[in-house]
Amino acid sequence: MEGMEEIIQDFLVETDELIQGLEGDLIELEKNPEDKDLLNRIFRSFHTIKGASGFLGFNQIVELSHALEDLLNKLRGGELKVTPSIMDGLLEGLDMLKKLVDHVRNGDGVEEDLTSILSTIKGLMSGEGQEVSGGDDGEKKESSPQPPAGEPKMVGEILVEQGTITQDQLLEAIKEQKGGERLGDVLVRKGYATKEDVEKALSTQRKETPSPGAETTVRVDAARLDDLMNMVGELVLERNRIMRLTDQLEDRYGDDDLVVRLRQATYNLDIITGDLQLSVMKTRMQPVARVFSRFPRMVRDISRAKGKEVELVIEGQETELDKTIIEEIGDPLIHLIRNAIDHGIEPPDEREEKGKPRKGRVLLSASYKGGGIEITVEDDGRGIDIEKVGRKAVEKGLVTEEDLAGMMEKDVLNLIFHPGFSTAEEVTDISGRGVGMDVVKSNIVKVGGTIEIDTEKGKGTRITLNLPLTLAIIQTLMVRAGGEDYVIPLSSVTEIIGLEGRRVQTINGREAIEFRGRIHPVVRLASLVGAMSNGDSKYALIMALGEKRLALLVEGLGSQEEVVIKSLGGYLSKVRGLSGATITGDGKVIPILDVSDLFQGIEGP
Repeated sequence: MEGMEEIIQDFLVETDELIQGLEGDLIELEKNPEDKDLLNRIFRSFHTIKGASGFLGFNQIVELSHALEDLLNKLRGGELKVTPSIMDGLLEGLDMLKKLVDHVRNGDGVEEDLTSILSTIKGLMSGEGQEVSGGDDGEKKESSPQPPAGEPKMVGEILVEQGTITQDQLLEAIKEQKGGERLGDVLVRKGYATKEDVEKALSTQRKETPSPGAETTVRVDAARLDDLMNMVGELVLERNRIMRLTDQLEDRYGDDDLVVRLRQATYNLDIITGDLQLSVMKTRMQPVARVFSRFPRMVRDISRAKGKEVELVIEGQETELDKTIIEEIGDPLIHLIRNAIDHGIEPPDEREEKGKPRKGRVLLSASYKGGGIEITVEDDGRGIDIEKVGRKAVEKGLVTEEDLAGMMEKDVLNLIFHPGFSTAEEVTDISGRGVGMDVVKSNIVKVGGTIEIDTEKGKGTRITLNLPLTLAIIQTLMVRAGGEDYVIPLSSVTEIIGLEGRRVQTINGREAIEFRGRIHPVVRLASLVGAMSNGDSKYALIMALGEKRLALLVEGLGSQEEVVIKSLGGYLSKVRGLSGATITGDGKVIPILDVSDLFQGIEGP
C-alpha cells in the first residue's frame, strides 16, 4: 500500500496546484467572459482532476468535477454565456471540490452531500435565468465534453465517440471504479463494452497521445530541502572556520609553499560553497503568486458582501521569495487587504459624490529592492484619519494629550500597531476587532522585515512591507560593545562613519549626531545590551528602520561575514533584542541582534 500512498500524495500535490490556478482563472473569466483560451484552460483543469480522481476511485470528486466540466462545455460551445449566477455556481463547486480533496488528504472517509451543488449546476445547465443560444433551428445542440487540443482522451471518451457506450454508462463506470482498477476493466465487468472494444480504444489512445519528452522537473519533499539547507549552513560555518585557520597559518608561516597551496584550495572551496549555497537557496524560492493567487477570490467575496465595487490589481507576482517567508506573509496580507476594502474603499455612491470612479482600486505589488523584496498594498479609498487615531490613542491611555501634541504624524500613525488598537465604530465579520495591525507587524518582524504606512486623507493608503529574501543565511557585520562581540544584519545598516573629530550633541536631553544635513538620534549599543562600556565609541552605524534613521555607537568593528542563523531554543527565544545566534570561524557563539526590536519605542531628539 506504500506505493498507493505515494500516488495519492502526488494526486494531492497536483490537484492543489490545479485548484489554486482555477480560483484565479475563474475570477479572471468573470472579467473576460469572451476569453476562449482561458475557458479552455479552466475546462482542462477540471478534466485533469476528474481523470486522476477516477483512476484512484475518488467517486465524489469525479461526480462533481464531471458536472462542472459539463457546464463549462456548454460555455465553450456557446450554448450558455458567462453570467454572475454561473460564476457563483462554478465558485461554489470549486469550494466543495476543496472540501472533498481535504477529506482525501485527511483520510477520514467522510462524504459530503452533493445534492444541493449538483442541483445548482443542473439548473444552470438547463438555462434557468440564463440566455441560451441555440442553433438556427432553435434546438439545443448535444455535445459531450471534449478535451482541449493536445490533451490525450480517456479510453471511456473514445468509446463514447465511437458509439460503443453512452455518456451515462461512462459516468456509471467511473463511479464504480475501485482504487487502481482500470476503467476499461470496469466497462467490461459492467457489460458495457467487450475486451476487443477496450483494446481498440487503447490503441487509438496510444496513437493520439504525443510522445513525452524528457521530464524537466522533479517533486521534492519540503523537509528534504530544509535538511539540505541546514547541511549547506553547516558547510558555510566550516568554510568560515577553514578560512580563519588559513589566515592564521599565513600570518605565522608567510609564503610557505604548503600555506600558499592551502590558500588556493580555500579560495576554491569558498567559490564552490557560495555557488552551492546559491543553488540550494534557489530551490527554496517560490513566486509570491502562490500567496497572491488567493486574493482575487477574497476581494470578490468581501466587496460583494460589503456592497462595494473593488478592482484588485496584482503586479510582480513572479517575484520570488524563500518558501519559509512565503508561508509567513499570507495572514498579514489577508489583514491588510480586508482593511483596505472594509475601512478604506468607500461605497460606490460616496465615491461618486467625491468625484472618484465608482469602482475602488486595491493594488498588490511585489518587487526586488536592494537585497530583499518590497510588497505594497495600496488603495484609493478614504485614507486614515490621523487626528482620529490620536484621539483613540488618548482614550485608550496609550499616550497623554501632552505626548500627542509633541508627536509627528508618522509616530501617531504607528500607534495603530499597538495591540487591541482600532478606530472602527462597530465590529464587523471582516475587520474592526482591533486584532489586525499588531498581528501584521509581529508576523513581519518575526521574519526580519519592516512595515511602513503612508496615507493621505481622502486619497488613500499605502502600506509597504520590506522583507529579506531568505532567513537561513544572511550578510552581517561584526561589532564590539561593552567588551563583547555582536552580529548585526547588514540589511539594516546604510552607512558606517568614524567618530574621530565628530561631536555628539545633546538636543532636548537626547544625544544626537548631525550627518548629511540630518539629525540622527544616538543610541549606544553597550547601553542597549545592558553592558558597561570598555572604552569610547569609535564608530557610528547609521541604521534605517522604515523612515527612522538612528546612529548606533559601537566601540569596534569586525569583518563582514555570511552567517548561519541558529535558533536560541525555547528558553532564550523570547529574549528582547535577539533574533538568534551564529558560530564564527574560530568556534565562538555570537548573538545576532534584532535591530527593529532593540529600537522599538526609541524616539528622535
